[in-house]
Amino acid sequence: MNPVTSVSKEQLRAAAIEVLRLNDLGTMTSAAPNLYPHMWSWDAAFVAIGLARTSVPRAVTELRTLLNAQWSTGMIPHIVFSDNDTGYFPGFDRWGTANAAALPAGVKSSGICQPPVHAIALRHIVDRGRENGGADQAAAEEFLAESFDGWLAWHRWLATVRDPDGVGLIEIHHGWESGFDNSPRWDGPYARVVPGAVAPFTRRDTLHVADISERPDDAEYTKYLWLVQQMADVAFDDDAVRQVVDFRVRDVFFSAIMAASSAVLADLGDEIGRDKEAGELRLMAARFQAGVASTVDPATGLARDYDVLAGQSIGTETVSGFAPLVSGGDPALLAAQRELLQGPRWMGFPDLRFPLPPSTSPASDAFRPRTYWRGPVWPFLNLLLGWAAARDGEPGLYGRLRSASLQQLADLQFGEYYEPFTGEPLGSLAQAWTAAAALEWMGAEPVPGQSETQKGNQ
Repeated sequence: MNPVTSVSKEQLRAAAIEVLRLNDLGTMTSAAPNLYPHMWSWDAAFVAIGLARTSVPRAVTELRTLLNAQWSTGMIPHIVFSDNDTGYFPGFDRWGTANAAALPAGVKSSGICQPPVHAIALRHIVDRGRENGGADQAAAEEFLAESFDGWLAWHRWLATVRDPDGVGLIEIHHGWESGFDNSPRWDGPYARVVPGAVAPFTRRDTLHVADISERPDDAEYTKYLWLVQQMADVAFDDDAVRQVVDFRVRDVFFSAIMAASSAVLADLGDEIGRDKEAGELRLMAARFQAGVASTVDPATGLARDYDVLAGQSIGTETVSGFAPLVSGGDPALLAAQRELLQGPRWMGFPDLRFPLPPSTSPASDAFRPRTYWRGPVWPFLNLLLGWAAARDGEPGLYGRLRSASLQQLADLQFGEYYEPFTGEPLGSLAQAWTAAAALEWMGAEPVPGQSETQKGNQ
């Protein structure tokens, strides 16, 4: 049965392709046409997954552009600035990365990172290329061989610089690095940030929403800019940043993506004869998988972040608590998490427009249904959870996420995020990674049985 009820699959596919065309800048895809005119790191990975369903060479170009912005340390920056002069704030000049020794010549980027979903995107590109054969297969396999060392350097940087104590948890230095910018996960750490003098600023994000309460307020934004300023003051030197920055948190969801992507990159390494590096990556995957599992609160069943400067765990009830479902691991833990995810505090919460997990549990006091990462549903995140369910041979959860996601996206608005109870698209519309999620969900048809489900979403 076609889960897209209000429009045909052909209409949804055509509309999603049009969004990616609208956002296409030639060698990179802007995250959204007005609010986000540049390339974002983990957006680009999900965009590449969607592009691989329509053009493998264009998907390759997307990841190649991102990788070309990799710093000499191995870090992949969270924003690669395009030539679009739309007044986006904070722009390249405000970031102060021009003084960073590791910034590649000719590249304009931010000085922080985002979760390493890229190996998962690379896996999709290679698989689509092999399905298509011919020139697509050649392009995908050539890119795998060409780019492998870059992705390996990225993972090595994360495993060393961002896990200095070897605990299997990635340390972030800004809420923006998590991708969950203003999540209640970060309320405690941000409460302890006391900004010094911050230069005046004019935001643009509030101009693109009907209700400014959807976005972080100016006091929060001042703290965000203060952290950027602290890092810029030490020229984004890795060791120096750790000494001066006022935000140091071990991010459990980032760490779960690190575990999953390291395992995927290891498999890709095996396929091109990089056995030694594949072994190294599998050790990384195991380390971060164990790190994620170690954070699970036995009382709630959810994984927790850790505030390094405060010396305490963060137990807010957000979707990041399902990090073990992404990292994989102990079957009993994953079974308990799947039951929790589909239960009454999450996908089964009464009155949800679609049975999809909000970014914060509606049963939590921190829940705000219209405010960015404090309650709305994010389509790309459901695609990631679906990918993990397919990987682990869970066609039931995969099918439920897929069906509900396609129904949600049948409004053809491709919202940045969605109000959980009304299904209203919020934030920026024509969001590239939302359109990409629709294309991947449509391309990965549900089929019975574990192996076929996995094959459909590899």
